[in-house]
Amino acid sequence: MSLIVHKYGGTSMGSIERIKNVAARVAKWYEAGHQLVVVPSAMSGETNRLIGLAKELMPQPDPRELDVIAATGEQVSVGLLAMALKARGIKAKSYCGWQVPIMSDDAFTKARITSIDDKKIRKDLDDGYVVIVAGFQGVTDDGQITTLGRGGSDTSAVAVAAALKAEECLIYTDVDGVYTTDPRVVPEARRLTKITFEEMLEMASLGSKVLQIRSVEFAGKYRVKTRVLSSLTDPHMPLSDEAISGTLITFEEDEQMEQAVVSGIAFSRDEAKITLVGVPDKPGIAYQILGPIADANIDVDVIIQNTSTNGFTDFSFTVSRNEYAKAMDVIAGVKSRLNAKEVTGDTKVAKVSIVGIGMKSHVGVASTMFRSLSEEGINIQMISTSEIKTSVVIEDKYMELAVRALHKAFELEQG
Repeated sequence: MSLIVHKYGGTSMGSIERIKNVAARVAKWYEAGHQLVVVPSAMSGETNRLIGLAKELMPQPDPRELDVIAATGEQVSVGLLAMALKARGIKAKSYCGWQVPIMSDDAFTKARITSIDDKKIRKDLDDGYVVIVAGFQGVTDDGQITTLGRGGSDTSAVAVAAALKAEECLIYTDVDGVYTTDPRVVPEARRLTKITFEEMLEMASLGSKVLQIRSVEFAGKYRVKTRVLSSLTDPHMPLSDEAISGTLITFEEDEQMEQAVVSGIAFSRDEAKITLVGVPDKPGIAYQILGPIADANIDVDVIIQNTSTNGFTDFSFTVSRNEYAKAMDVIAGVKSRLNAKEVTGDTKVAKVSIVGIGMKSHVGVASTMFRSLSEEGINIQMISTSEIKTSVVIEDKYMELAVRALHKAFELEQG
């Protein structure tokens, strides 16, 4: 039978009872003849607890030591799941990231995978083992433990699937697939049976919490067939039903997808806006501003440069809220070097985005979005577009209202 990679999130691993359910589900696939590699996250809340301990000792924890601490959550999970499978009479073997090894760069707390040595895993699979690999972790060339950033277990799973050329990577989570938007905000939100890789990449990058963006990038680069489905269903449900449940991330556009102008609405509260007022409007100014931000390993999202007035302009960009203070420190130095008038910041903003492969071939999509927000009295502060998405930055207090209004405007509840 085929080689399948399973990934289980923190909620799925949240208690001994749930770990037993994961073991039962894995056993079902194994007993059907599949080769299984399982990538679990830390138990729900464990990573936050570990980071909290570190911050009690050091408000801004040393990144290298923080990775040593944070990586232990997944180490516990792989050991417990291996035991749960062995208790069912199934051969299982667990590995930490450094034991595989999963090699990474040395960007502590948000490292990137550089390579995976699959020799041990393949030998164990050939010997009839279920192989359990710790997600979220890597190791540098000189043996330093790293972590891949929040949601990094998704990336681990897809990367392992790519390295092994697995038939499919199943991402088990606490939701039953990818929805048109978060059902907690819009109860009428509808589960999608399929979504294109391009749409999923945009949704992940724009704030959808279902999959981590780097896992989607891996899936796209290596064309890993990926499915998002629920781990909270009956673990003994027929394999034929489970194998087609959830949402399939596909690389092919079909006729039905082309009919949908907008497939989903993503949003993020984790936003902060920084504006550098009165900077010289000359070639290279964007690099002089954003170069130091990049050197500080801070990701920038939406960028706007205003029209030049008397040789000066205003330059705004957004960063994640948890990197706002760090970014403001960097920009203070930039302000001084450029003799800018002032720096302003705002941590009370949110980003709302419409995403759809059908936007490529339909006109008037952005105007429908802007009209809908206008009718709700919502002011747009920044706009960013691509072929298949339009994003706006607004006051965060209007975020949920904006999502509901746009979901209705594009009739996403109807399917």
